[in-house]
Amino acid sequence: MSNHTHRKSQNRQQSQHKEPMFYYFAYGSCMCPVDLKRTMNENTHNYVMGAGILNNYRLGFYRYSTSRKCGVLDVVKDSNSRVHGVLYQLPWRLSESLDKREDVPRGGYRQEFVDIDFQGKIYKNVRTYVVVNKLLEEIAPNDWYFNVVLRGAITCKLPEEYCWGLFNHMYGLQSSQLTVNR
Repeated sequence: MSNHTHRKSQNRQQSQHKEPMFYYFAYGSCMCPVDLKRTMNENTHNYVMGAGILNNYRLGFYRYSTSRKCGVLDVVKDSNSRVHGVLYQLPWRLSESLDKREDVPRGGYRQEFVDIDFQGKIYKNVRTYVVVNKLLEEIAPNDWYFNVVLRGAITCKLPEEYCWGLFNHMYGLQSSQLTVNR
């Protein structure tokens, strides 16, 4: 184990003793600790556990975000798929802020509790968020959202093949939207 990884693990263990924590699985813009910090008003990098897998779901852009003015990610049950993302262990005091970020109070997303495969161990009852009123067709992300999602995936070391698949999915949606808008 590297010194950096060991230090992060120690910090996480020390913070566990100080306050209640919860597990959170991010698959969209929250994969990027820098972007998550922007709305949590706290450095969230120390709470990153690493890359995890949500089995029996797939990604899709089934929500239009009025604040971001583009399509944003959602997860949809699909027994033939899996979603890679970032497993966090967050302090409970960030729970309400995370709900607000995910637009829970206004019915944008809702909490869902899932099992996450992390380093060969299954973590049960991990919080993630799913879109409440899904669009019938996917809508493209804008360039900002595209970049923050990819930055999070790469920063938190999701598999390269998955990152390329994510890139191609988003690029394909943007390309098809440009064709339709011409």
